[in-house]
Parts: sequence; C-alpha cells; structure tokens
Amino acid sequence: MAFTDWLKKNVTDAREAINTEITKFKSKDFLDAIVAGSAMVAYSDGTISAQEKQKLMGYLRTSDQLKVFDQNDVIKQFQKYVEKFDFDTTIGTGEAMQAVARFKGKPQAQLIIRVCCAIGSADGSFDEDEQGVVRRMCSELGLEPADFGL
Repeated sequence: MAFTDWLKKNVTDAREAINTEITKFKSKDFLDAIVAGSAMVAYSDGTISAQEKQKLMGYLRTSDQLKVFDQNDVIKQFQKYVEKFDFDTTIGTGEAMQAVARFKGKPQAQLIIRVCCAIGSADGSFDEDEQGVVRRMCSELGLEPADFGL
C-alpha cells in the first residue's frame, strides 16, 4: 500500500470515528428517552416480554441516530430502568418521565411516542395499562393522545 493510500485510509477512518462520537453525543438524551419510555411501557402490565425487548432492539439497530450505540450498553440502560421500577414504581416512573420530558416541544417527541406505542403492541396486545402510560407521556410532552390513536 502506498503512503498516500495509507494516509487517505487513516484520515477516512478518523473522520468516521469522529462522526460516530458526535452522533453518540448528540443522541445520548434521545436514546435515554427511548429506552426509558420503552421500559415504562413494557413494565406497565407487569410483564416485560421478549417481543417488547426485541422490538426496542430492532428499532435501535435501524435508527441512523441510535445504531451507533453498543447494544450491550443499551441493554444495561434498559435494565437500569427496570430495576428502578422493581424497587419502586413511583421512583421508576419519575426517572423515566424525566428522561422523556427533555423532549417537550421538540420534534423527536412524536417519535418517542410512536416507538413506545410500537413497544406496547409488540407482544400482540396494546392493553389499557400500556396505553395509559403512553397517554401520560403524551401529556408530559404536550402532545394529543388522539393523534396516536390513544
């Protein structure tokens, strides 16, 4: 490999690494809101199904903004929220809503709600408890639940 090819490859690799880090930095709060909202919806009916977890991970793998995150870190983050709900649902809800509320008035708020609706229906049943949680998130974000079929 010629020196110029080697140099070009290293510059390209460095640029890609920097872009990945910038995307991670910009998207960290968005990832936290998606994971927190998803955990809250999944936990709301008392059972977190494999389908709900798979739906979340599938979305994260296809999202240009979020696919830069390591899946093991996302799983740990999801588990962190679930543990808070296990400890005390009021505390878990408060912390999850705090993560979601960062997007009040921002365009990502609608996407957070849509992902949470998809998580709620992932196991084939978007029950009243799950819908209630999503309606509460809508209220926190200043969105109309009816716009999401709730």
